[in-house]
Amino acid sequence: MTVDASGLSYCDGSGLGLLLEIRRRQEARGAAFELRGLAEQFRALLDLFGPAGVGAMPGPRRRGGLVEGAGRAAAGLLADVREMVGFVGTLTFELCRLALRPMSLRWKDAFWAAERAGVNALPIVALIGFLIGLIMAFQAAMPMRKFGAEIYAADLVAISTLRELGPLMTAIVLAGRSGSAFAAEIGTMKVNEEVNALTTMGLSPFRFLVLPRVVATVAMTPLLTVFTNLCGLIGGAVVLVIMGFPLVTYANQVSGAVGMADLLGGLAKAVVFGVLVAGAGCLKGLQTKTGASAVGESTTRAVVAGIVLILVSDGVFSVVYYALGI
Repeated sequence: MTVDASGLSYCDGSGLGLLLEIRRRQEARGAAFELRGLAEQFRALLDLFGPAGVGAMPGPRRRGGLVEGAGRAAAGLLADVREMVGFVGTLTFELCRLALRPMSLRWKDAFWAAERAGVNALPIVALIGFLIGLIMAFQAAMPMRKFGAEIYAADLVAISTLRELGPLMTAIVLAGRSGSAFAAEIGTMKVNEEVNALTTMGLSPFRFLVLPRVVATVAMTPLLTVFTNLCGLIGGAVVLVIMGFPLVTYANQVSGAVGMADLLGGLAKAVVFGVLVAGAGCLKGLQTKTGASAVGESTTRAVVAGIVLILVSDGVFSVVYYALGI
């Protein structure tokens, strides 16, 4: 085959790829290939590939069987667990070091993260808490109304909000809001090689990026939980007041149904949930790979991992509280 390129005035990478593919196919069949009249500027680019060209295009990726897929999934899970254990160990060490040397933390970054994770989350947390209390009170009061026991809906709202739904919903909101933001921020830095630049300059990315966000989230989660509890109780009060009960009756019923142990038990959950949310977001951000979709994948994985860890730890708390009689 002879190709006359004497009239070719412009050739980009696609054109060179076409010429290389034609040459490769001719040589694969044992036939001759001759290119005539190609301008010197294009000839120089073509010669960069050498006589072997760029090789054949890769075929479709082979799909493995069920056993191979299960093996890959198990290997990936073990790698994630290994990295998570290392992350937890490093985080524990840094927190102990911070307790001994509080001024080693970048407090300016911690306050900035606290504002974004805590203060800016107040509207959505207030709305969710109010709606949870409102819906629970309404759904409980309607069946109880048949027996004249509507007032006991206040007990349901108070106990479930303070002990369970308040910290749980707050943590889930933070996982979708703050955890994803942490993963996106650190993931973008990883893709832009800013994390590697910190390491090159002798700065610890963990201490510089992770620790301020974890401290800020742990500090803000209990405060947001208290605010969620308050809004949930207000939502329950709205329903019962509309049904004809005085506000003081609702307040007395709530104060008699819950105590300080219920509040402190929910706040203890909130502290652990805050560590899990911030840790999952920062860990997935540090695990970000290269590519256009890497940051989005890290953000999604951070939200999923945060919610799963929250639910698992909540189940552990339930078993522990039951064993302790709390």
